[in-house]
Amino acid sequence: MIYKIYPLMVFFLLSFGKDSLNTADLKKVPTAKVIAKVENLTVDAKIETIYNALNPNNFKMPELRTFSEALKGFYLLKERGVIQKDILTLVDFSLSSNTKRLWVIDLSTNTILFNSLVAHGRNTGEEFASTFSNINSSFKSSLGFYATGEIYQGKHGASLRLDGLENGVNDNARERGVVMHGADYVSESFIRDHKRLGRSQGCPALPVELTDEIIETIKGKSCLYIYHPSRTFSMEEKLIS
Repeated sequence: MIYKIYPLMVFFLLSFGKDSLNTADLKKVPTAKVIAKVENLTVDAKIETIYNALNPNNFKMPELRTFSEALKGFYLLKERGVIQKDILTLVDFSLSSNTKRLWVIDLSTNTILFNSLVAHGRNTGEEFASTFSNINSSFKSSLGFYATGEIYQGKHGASLRLDGLENGVNDNARERGVVMHGADYVSESFIRDHKRLGRSQGCPALPVELTDEIIETIKGKSCLYIYHPSRTFSMEEKLIS
């Protein structure tokens, strides 16, 4: 859990004075320092403080609920060495596919780097995602936590391999060929023509014009979390040991 890494943050406590920071101040310092400054708060209060300190960078913010789940998992995975970068990618599949429901967040600078459209699988739902699967050829999306892998050139151009980290939830992602790639059906023009975003074979597909920049930013063992409210268990219950 998030509190397990606080001993690593003691240094940052020493670098602050005792005066409290307001939200504007918090937006100017790295997330690690924000955590250290509020170490006497509860876990949820710490996460809310980090959330309020995020620089939206003129993008819409994710909901606190989904950010909280993602951040708790991020720190557990970081502590275990499963992920290595201070980059968190959050996908909220509770939202309409006609909205920008993917965020890439740099937790070392408290900054939202990207907010983008993202597709779900064709058998996961129409405009809204509703059913999910870990089964090959299901053409459904899988929820949960992933570690990003390597970039390769596939039929959609530059694509990013994903490794699912939860048993029975998404651990077949690499075998299924669930990757992050660009697609022309992930666009505002497709939404205008079809009243909803296009759908993939289970991949979190991105707008073509953003794909290279996003996958270059998040490649190489950063954290990806795909959220939906139908998820009723904690990552610790399913995490691959």
